[in-house]
Order: sequence, then C-alpha cells, then structure tokens
Amino acid sequence: MLDWVRGGLLLVGLVCLVTGVLPWEAAESSLRRIAPLLVFLCAVIVLAELAKEARVFDVVAAALARAGRGRYPALFGVCFGFAAVCTVFLNLDTTAVLLTPVLLAMAGRAGIPGLPLAMTTVWLANTASLLLPVSNLTNLLAADRLELPPLEFAGRMWLPQVVILACTAVFLWVFYWRRHPPSYTLPEKVDIGDPVVFRVLAAACLAFALAVLGGVPIEVAAVVSAVVAVGVFAWRDRGRLSFGLIPWGLLVFVTGLFLVVGALEARGVLDGVAGGDPFAVAALGGGLGNVVNNLPAYVAVERGLPPEDTGVVLALLIGTNAGTIVTPWGSLATLLWFEQCRRFGLRVPVARFMATGLGLAVCCVGFGVLVLGR
Repeated sequence: MLDWVRGGLLLVGLVCLVTGVLPWEAAESSLRRIAPLLVFLCAVIVLAELAKEARVFDVVAAALARAGRGRYPALFGVCFGFAAVCTVFLNLDTTAVLLTPVLLAMAGRAGIPGLPLAMTTVWLANTASLLLPVSNLTNLLAADRLELPPLEFAGRMWLPQVVILACTAVFLWVFYWRRHPPSYTLPEKVDIGDPVVFRVLAAACLAFALAVLGGVPIEVAAVVSAVVAVGVFAWRDRGRLSFGLIPWGLLVFVTGLFLVVGALEARGVLDGVAGGDPFAVAALGGGLGNVVNNLPAYVAVERGLPPEDTGVVLALLIGTNAGTIVTPWGSLATLLWFEQCRRFGLRVPVARFMATGLGLAVCCVGFGVLVLGR
C-alpha cells in the first residue's frame, strides 16, 4: 500500500507543478530545501544497510538480548531505556536508522516477534524527542525562537517528557509486548565474518552518532560515514554493493511530499494558522503534522503564535513531536523506520499501526500539555 502512496504523492506533486498550482519558483525553493535531506536519506540508509551486512547490528543486538537475561519484561526495560536515551541525545532520526536494525536483528537471533521491538523504536523516536534541542529539528527551531539554552529548555520540558514516556511505556506493553511468553532464548555468540569490515563499519556508525551529537550537519556526518562504509566494502567484498542499497521509494515519497506541501504553502492553505490555547495549538500541530509531516506543520502553526507566549510554542512542540505518530509520513523518523522494516522483511500492519498510534498520540499530547509549565 505504501508503494502506491509514494508514487501517488509524487504524481500529485508533478500535476501541481505542471498545472501551475505549484509555481516553478516555489518548486525550486522546495527542492533546494530538501536537497540536503535527500542526501542524508541516501547516505544514512546505505550506511545502515552495509552495517547490517557487516553484522554490526547483530553484535549489539546480542549484547542487548543478554542484558535482558532471557526475561521478556527485563528485555522490554532494556530496549525502552536504550531507545529513549538514543533519541534524547542523538535525535530521533538516528534512533530510527541505527536502532531499528539492532532490535530487528535481536528478534531474529532470540526467536522473538519483531513487531514489538520495531514499535518500540518508532514510537520512542518520536515521543522521546522533547527533552533537548538536539533531539528534534523542531526543538532547534523552537529553542532559537524562544532563545532558550539547552538546560533551560530541558527545565521546561522534563515533566511533559516523563509523562509522555510513561504513556508510551503503557501503550507498548499493553498493545505489543504483554501477549508474548515471559522468557526468550539467549542468542549464541555472533560470527562477525570479516573482522576488518566489522570494525570499520562499527567505527563508521559510532562516528556518525558522535558527529550528530557534536552538532555536525546530519547530511555531512551521514555522507562521510557512508563513503567510509562503501570504501571498505569495495576493498573487501565488492559483491555486496549495488544500486539496490539506495532507498528509491523513500526518495520518491519525500520529493512528492515536499512538492505537495510547497503547493499548499504557495496557495496560502497553511497561512494564518494561529491560536492561543495550548491544548488547541498542540492538537492542531499534531493533526496537521499527520497530514503534511511534522516539520512543515510546526513552521505553519508557529507563524501565527504570539512571539512572547513560550508555553504555547512548547505545547506546539508536544503536538508536532509526540502527536505525529498516526500516519506513516507524520515524521521523517517514521519514514526511515518503515524503510528499515521493509529491508528486514518485517510486515507492519498499517491499520493497527495507525489505530494504536492515534490512541497514544491523544494521551501523549493531552497529558503532556496538561503538565507543561507545572
């Protein structure tokens, strides 16, 4: 179904361009805006795919499985905590790209279902992205507008973040984890194959994560790490390299998405979206984000907010970060997650994904805004 959505969205964007609904100047502006994003997508997916081939994810997955000591509730705690920390300090896209393959590799090695592990990464990639400016690009935009340094930002958002993490834990356990046996088989030691390839790919993934944490533009960090990864495979195992590593479907989807959003912006559909009530603003940001993606939704709603009202801007962040988990295109992290699931052969039931995501989004946004500022 997602393949039809991807192709259809690009077709709609091209029709808007040809018919003049999207002016050529606006289209050029949109494509310039997403060029670094497309570079990042290509590079980071190639890096992740080659890291999978090098067995990097298998090694980390085995370590996490051993940390759970064969008990399902303990494994849930380990995976939940690891995904939350990864999102807070490295940002949500890193969680979607690098942690999803780790947990899916764990599922295969420990003989446990992949969907609960996958849902842990996609939900926490979004719902755990409120605490620090670096956790989400929308946070950086808000922190810049409000002139909030990282510690002050965290001081305002820590309680909503804790409450939203609690909601996420409950939904994950009730809808995805609790129906499975209380124990699982500990995986055997991983055969890493070529140690040179393994070490280089492990170093490339670590360097990417540290570069993101250090403030290096994500597209630069991803390209450098991917070049290193491709280089070592070209040297040691050239047969693993192919054009199939490039996420063509994801590139089509993102291009079409931004063309359609550009058409909406050019026609003023997203202008004048304003409000003063934190609950209404958060709900509007989350709802619009599930339709057009969270980043353009944040920008559109923020334009109409009073510049001095810090609480309302932070409420908007709660909506666009934790509330855009209903549709597969609500955030870039979710798109990256679907791509990783596809590459691991995991079938995600979209109807269930959207239904449970809607329930979690309502709870996260409602309770998160309720405790904001208290």
